[in-house]
Amino acid sequence: MKFSKKQRVVLNWWRKKSPHHSCEAIICDGAVRSGKTLCMGLSFFLWAMSDFRGARFGICGKTISSLRRNVLTELLPKLSAIGFSVKEKRSENLVRVTYRGRSNDFYIFGGRDESSSSLIQGITFAGVLLDEVALMPRSFVEQACARCSVSGSRLWFNCNPEGPRHWFYTEWVCNAQARNCLYLHFTMQDNPALSPAIRQRYSRLYSGVFFRRFVLGQWVAAEGRVYDFFDAADAPSVPTGTFSKWYISCDYGTVNPASFGLWGQLGGVWYRVKEFYFDSRQQMRQMTDAEYADALEQLAGSRKIEAIIVDPSAASFIETLRRRGLHVKRADNDVISGIRRTSDLLKSGKLVICDTCGDCLREMEQYVWDTRAGTDTVKKEHDHAMDDMRYFAATVLSHQEAPIAARAIVRRG
Repeated sequence: MKFSKKQRVVLNWWRKKSPHHSCEAIICDGAVRSGKTLCMGLSFFLWAMSDFRGARFGICGKTISSLRRNVLTELLPKLSAIGFSVKEKRSENLVRVTYRGRSNDFYIFGGRDESSSSLIQGITFAGVLLDEVALMPRSFVEQACARCSVSGSRLWFNCNPEGPRHWFYTEWVCNAQARNCLYLHFTMQDNPALSPAIRQRYSRLYSGVFFRRFVLGQWVAAEGRVYDFFDAADAPSVPTGTFSKWYISCDYGTVNPASFGLWGQLGGVWYRVKEFYFDSRQQMRQMTDAEYADALEQLAGSRKIEAIIVDPSAASFIETLRRRGLHVKRADNDVISGIRRTSDLLKSGKLVICDTCGDCLREMEQYVWDTRAGTDTVKKEHDHAMDDMRYFAATVLSHQEAPIAARAIVRRG
């Protein structure tokens, strides 16, 4: 396996002959696919097995499933290939590693929310690796660090950048020297496994704040339009042909507007073929759940709908639809990851909004970041069609690579 110069620094920083040996922690941040995760994981295990025996270590991710998928699935076979004996006990979230008579235990934790900090209390570690640390709550990270009280223990942090006021950036990255921490910033050039063509593809894939964070690896604030690359004037007309599948996505509102989108698949591309949008303030009246359900069925017409993707907070509307025998799925409502997914699909041409979806196209031009917020937040304005589009992208297309687009508008008043 070939490693870049920066990856070799990560692999060897803890060794006695390294100029960084006296550091008590390491931070690797930067672009996606920059090669930091694999070399961090390898180095963490090599250090642990070299310096300790019979010790316990922590490996933390946002969730246990994401940690297994993004780190351990690739890392553990490589450890076995270089001579380590690796036994994973999934029921205990434990990986036991043995090498040349030494054995250590590595416990797996998910730092999803503030309550996660209680999961890690009471255990003593000789070291902890926090993958995607910027996605974890501060209480969990600080509790994990506090658990490392064994002599010679070290802290390992790995992440992609978030905003410049993120607590990890201000507390750790900006104060790395004061915390006796080795800080390394990675770009895609630091990953020898990436070809120039792949680097160019990532550059095309992202735009705006996501380009600056994921491709350039910068801790920058979100600003301006959310979909700043999108031009409503370029929206195409609806293609002709027979659609093979249909979905409806719903952002429910009583006082606020409600937005429903009808999505059809044609030739591997999804099209939003109709749109229902009702603003109670403009119409000077509110619609009941039954009236919204009637509007949805009118939107569907005679089409066979695979599922209706609904705002998860709309409990009464969901129940109304289910009583009518409709297949309902609660939407994935992680706003930032949903925006990122939608942005990727739009930018790559897999999500296309056609010129007949007037309200969706209008909101695309008006949907903006809230620059006054301390974290990545969108303004709660002009976001109803944006939410229903995001629900569709994040829930139906979260693991698909097939393209997408949008079409006509139906308004009831």
